[in-house]
Amino acid sequence: MDEKAAPGGLEQVRAFVNTWLVPNDTRVPEDRLPELVADPARWRAELPGVPPDPLDPGDPGDLGELVRLREALRRSLGLERPVELDGWLRRHPLRAEIPADPDAPPLALRPETAGPIGHILALAAEAIRAGQWARLKACPDCKWVFYDHSRNGGRRWCAMTAGSPYGRGCGSIAKVRSYRERKRV
Repeated sequence: MDEKAAPGGLEQVRAFVNTWLVPNDTRVPEDRLPELVADPARWRAELPGVPPDPLDPGDPGDLGELVRLREALRRSLGLERPVELDGWLRRHPLRAEIPADPDAPPLALRPETAGPIGHILALAAEAIRAGQWARLKACPDCKWVFYDHSRNGGRRWCAMTAGSPYGRGCGSIAKVRSYRERKRV
């Protein structure tokens, strides 16, 4: 497993939320979700483990619901108790299962209906239960979502070095900006 990845299924949630991004080269917000919904093969490649079915690429309601979920997840990042997700869980209920597989966790949350929304909500609910959700954060500059692996949970930026596949190095940029501001004063 990649040391920068979020633990377990939370990596799938992180990848889904990062379908909206601010690319380093253009700095113009970009929404890749419509392209992914229209191309199930690309969906599977970029969002491994998240089922694209039963999405209908021609139904704007399906895409709209996914976009609203992604926005709710973004607003809930870094919170111990993301209460906004409660409404989503009422509309897309989960059920608890005791898996027969001895290697699986003793209790699993499964969506009542098939598809990406229930799947993502089950993963988010599992992360909240495990106390991992609060460490999923968005960089204040580039908005890239990352998992905070730091000991104290105080990481703020996507990455500290430029050229990282996990952000644009906003930590270094912010520190240089701060240094230049202090020197100017």
